[in-house]
Amino acid sequence: MLYIQLATGVSTESEEVEPGIVLDFDEHNRVIGIEIEDASTFIDLSRLELSALPIANLILSERVPVGA
Repeated sequence: MLYIQLATGVSTESEEVEPGIVLDFDEHNRVIGIEIEDASTFIDLSRLELSALPIANLILSERVPVGA
């Protein structure tokens, strides 16, 4: 999962805009975060480079299948 925090705040609502892509909204209906499930199937997270993006916080996590 890749979570991109665009602004600080508390998510009061979430909406899945595409399969596996969820937007988090604050109380003013502003997007404060983007969650991309199974991001590693689309992006090589080990080589992810960011520059000049308005990102407050970036959280990368890898889900390990049960029994692996």
